[in-house]
Amino acid sequence: MVNVLKKFSKISHDFIKKSNDVTSLLFFKIKKNVRFRSINKIKIVNIFTEFLSDISKLILKSLSKIKVVNYLVFILIITFTMYGLKKYSEHIEIEREEFYKKLNAHNEYSKIKSFLSKKINSPYVNIQHKLKRGETIASILKYYEIDKKHINLISQEIKNLKITKRLTENLIIDLVIEKNISKENRVYKVDIPISKTSMVKIKRTEENKFVSEKIITKLFKKIFFIENEIKNNLYSSAVKVGVEPNIIVEFARIFGFEIDFQRDIREGDTFQILYEKFFDENGEFVKNGNILFTQMRTHNNDLALYRFGNNKNYGYYDVSGKSIQRALMKTPINGARLSSSFGMRKHPISGFTKMHRGTDFAAPLGTPIMASGTGTVILAKWCGGGGNCVKIKHNSTYTTVYAHLSKFARGIKAGAKVKQGRIIGYVGSTGISTGPHLHYEVIVNGKRVNSQTLKLPSGKILKNEEREAFEIQRIRTDVLIAETINSKS
Repeated sequence: MVNVLKKFSKISHDFIKKSNDVTSLLFFKIKKNVRFRSINKIKIVNIFTEFLSDISKLILKSLSKIKVVNYLVFILIITFTMYGLKKYSEHIEIEREEFYKKLNAHNEYSKIKSFLSKKINSPYVNIQHKLKRGETIASILKYYEIDKKHINLISQEIKNLKITKRLTENLIIDLVIEKNISKENRVYKVDIPISKTSMVKIKRTEENKFVSEKIITKLFKKIFFIENEIKNNLYSSAVKVGVEPNIIVEFARIFGFEIDFQRDIREGDTFQILYEKFFDENGEFVKNGNILFTQMRTHNNDLALYRFGNNKNYGYYDVSGKSIQRALMKTPINGARLSSSFGMRKHPISGFTKMHRGTDFAAPLGTPIMASGTGTVILAKWCGGGGNCVKIKHNSTYTTVYAHLSKFARGIKAGAKVKQGRIIGYVGSTGISTGPHLHYEVIVNGKRVNSQTLKLPSGKILKNEEREAFEIQRIRTDVLIAETINSKS
């Protein structure tokens, strides 16, 4: 029995030593994984499982060294195990307390905790609302249960900004709303994109008023020089070399005082355009700018025009400083053919021969029709046999009429002011008509005349200081053309 106890004493001593080593290893592993900012709980559980496994193996190995297992052995084993678990528990508690002391003392953590707390408890909600057909800013705010006073103030701000017409379908309105459980919600901010390059921001002030600000996206300007030979027509030849449709329309408007694109253009004629294009910071195309120079070489004419003036008051002038602009354009429509001239003709529907006091241009349904001169709309309504028609008074001498329109352009009504080249309607076949066309009349001092043979007064001629400024601008433009051509080669 004495020998057994001696042997047991030695085994117990070894067991305690090894169990302490195992426990120390456990504490080391846990300490390594309990770091500032992160506690890997799963890894700690795995470490503790390994610890129990090691203790169990140690117990079994110790028991295998003695032949007699008695009550005292089990008591010692349980004691050592409990001792290890207690030490482990105390150590974890100390590590946890130290961890949170460091965490709370850390300045960045305090900021993060404060930020998250504010976010969780923040009454502000960000909403991106896609505008549906027929919706207004007022109806959107009402949908989100906004205070009526805020709705009225924001609606008035939008009215003052004159952007109501720009609130089109599918526009994304960005709202920041302050939620209120007991009362109606309040608006903190409204962002409204009004074009590809600008946005209106409406924000609430501390005095509970609303102020607006227009934000302009920074754009980068590039100059492009395009030239080509006309094969079938101007439009298709220009599109083929990458000219955008709105630049083609402006090009035709500029030359519309001098060239009839339905009768004066032949295959082999050429054109040149120097114009601006604007791109965003990512190199994406946003919009076109001004036409700076343009030239048409036809079988019987060679005309080069330079843009001169500021953005509010400019024109296009030839090399001698003479403006291309006249009181009226030769033709108020592009891409059409002359289907019926001014004069006596057999009416296509009634069959009677009678005077045709206008000029008919056959064109596809929906082709845009331009105001041939600046003036005031005095009539825009149904005109019986003329269908939908528009009448414009340009001055005390000239008045023009446009008939058989499919529809009027937006804003075209009696009393509306229009600039030369503005779209006033679209080709149709309303009234007494055999197909889509524009019936165009020019009235001079109350008498209808042939628009195609009408001799209009020459345009303005630059003199003195204006002529000198134009010559400097013309030389700069010629240099710019040369530089643009060289940069492409």
